[in-house]
Amino acid sequence: MRPSGRGPLALLLTGGGARGAYQVGVLRGVAALRPDLEIPILTGVSAGGINVACLAASDSGFRGAIETLDELWCGLSPDRVFRADPVSLFRNVVRWVARLGSGGAGLVPKTRGLMDTSPLWALLRRALDAGPGDEIPGIERNLEAGRLAAAGLATVDWTTGRTFFWVQGPGAESWRRPQRRGVQTRLRVDHVMASAALPILFPAVKLVNSWHGDGGVRLTTPLAPALHLGATRILAVSTRYPRSAEEAAIPEITGYPPPAQIGGVLLNAIFLDQLDHDAYQLERINRLIAGLDEERREGLRHIELLVLRPSVDLGRLASQYEARLPKGLRFLTRGLGTRETKSSDLLSLLLFQDDYVRRLIEVGEEDAHRQRGALLRILD
Repeated sequence: MRPSGRGPLALLLTGGGARGAYQVGVLRGVAALRPDLEIPILTGVSAGGINVACLAASDSGFRGAIETLDELWCGLSPDRVFRADPVSLFRNVVRWVARLGSGGAGLVPKTRGLMDTSPLWALLRRALDAGPGDEIPGIERNLEAGRLAAAGLATVDWTTGRTFFWVQGPGAESWRRPQRRGVQTRLRVDHVMASAALPILFPAVKLVNSWHGDGGVRLTTPLAPALHLGATRILAVSTRYPRSAEEAAIPEITGYPPPAQIGGVLLNAIFLDQLDHDAYQLERINRLIAGLDEERREGLRHIELLVLRPSVDLGRLASQYEARLPKGLRFLTRGLGTRETKSSDLLSLLLFQDDYVRRLIEVGEEDAHRQRGALLRILD
């Protein structure tokens, strides 16, 4: 690994469904600056977890890994992520309605998600070159070669409410709290799918003896995993557009909020707002310890942090591409009220289609070039 007097560098990729394509664009910009970059610590959740798994498993170097990710995302369509045909969607909706109206009757089949994600399972098995037991052999090869120190993915255990951080590489044992736990393991496609299992929409995945879903649900300190794994520099890529005070005060809808608006606010609050709060707290701690002598810091260390965020509202952008969704899915999203809001964050999570994805990658790459100076400062 490339030595640095400032300590190990970590890459943190947050969730956001289809908005994960923005992260690929940012990484394309980083690869243009430093094509041979080695990032020893990789952490991610949800869509960011998929990107992290692909990076950790790649044998092609940093630039090659980003090119592979770019091809993967640009080749997406809704039916390569979940079964988007009207029959499948209608069947799952009917099951949910029957479940709600059954009063818990045992004759009604159990529901595990509004969407069948079997296409995504197949896609990731191919992309990660999964071996027996769906293990990801490329991660172990990179660990043995010294190109990688640790890779980790977050999930939430729906049976207990605890957050689990699954780590391949040393360092997981230090992450133990009443509601959080680190587990050292060999990462599999199961972990990637569990980390990306959006609540209600995608089915949970069984890991060990419990059902796990999207780790962003209770990851109140998203920077913590990278810190526990030894990082002193963190490059974080968020998919949340940072609205100005003036923008935040402008209503997105008129009248009563439709489910799409409420769902978008909830999903942002659960998955993306925590990074902003955690980054703010970290900066406060950095300022605090800067004024302390070494012996008074009690183990606290200064952490360099750079958070890259979209310069474009990705929810508002998504509304321009909704018309190309498969008919069944478009009927469902519009029924939730996506056309009643100016910025549909809920729609942007599910818009896995090539035109929207390519635009997000372009925005991410442009933002990386715009932040060139800040990137070079944290990378070098």
